[in-house]
Amino acid sequence: MKINIMTLFPEMFAPLTASMIGRAAERGLIEFNIVNIRDYTTDRHNRVDDTPFGGGQGMVMQVQPILDCYRQNGFGGRVIYMSPRGRKLTGELVAALAGEREFTILCGHYEGVDERALALLSAEEVSIGDYVLTGGELPAMVLADAVSRFIPGVLSSEASVLEESIYSGLLEYPQYTKPRETDGLAVPDVLLSGNHQEIALWRFEQSLRLTKERRPDLFEQYLEELQGRKLSKAERRIFERVTRDECDTESGAEDTDI
Repeated sequence: MKINIMTLFPEMFAPLTASMIGRAAERGLIEFNIVNIRDYTTDRHNRVDDTPFGGGQGMVMQVQPILDCYRQNGFGGRVIYMSPRGRKLTGELVAALAGEREFTILCGHYEGVDERALALLSAEEVSIGDYVLTGGELPAMVLADAVSRFIPGVLSSEASVLEESIYSGLLEYPQYTKPRETDGLAVPDVLLSGNHQEIALWRFEQSLRLTKERRPDLFEQYLEELQGRKLSKAERRIFERVTRDECDTESGAEDTDI
């Protein structure tokens, strides 16, 4: 997998050399090709931006340095432009990009880039959320990190990727480690029981409850897709209890079924 990144601030991408992603790059599992757009300007003052036509505040990145950076490096694959007006970054898009041999990320800055650069590169606009940052570098790192996790060998097992909270359809259950008790808060007894089946059921219930509480949109989607999911009888009972709790809370009734 090769990820090309076109940016005005290549020094910002040091995090991609650290931790699991950095080790994966060292092993040749993934290649980050980070290139400074400013190196390709033909302006004698090294400028890569200018004032917008039609007036307005701020500066706009010019077409020429972006196109020359892309073309002279022989970049290929899909071009992703990190932009708050783009489609939301989802697990589905991340998985699709992970299946590519190569793709390129364009990081905007200032007030954005000349629209013609996006058109000529057939760029797909992608957003990591409904807010605005000072540039596309941080979103680019989010995208690169998310995609890297899908590359075989980056993580300890491929299953761990698909079992992650969002990809499983539910938020992750609470995690605990030593000590067993701190400041009056103890680790749930079930996690100390050694009963792996009971632990799995507890985690499943916690994931259900957290998703219902914090991400009702994901919970509704999980409900819609439930027919295609294989649940054991015990998991089914937990699921029915959690959904019944929701109904009882709305009606003001108490759940006395233990």
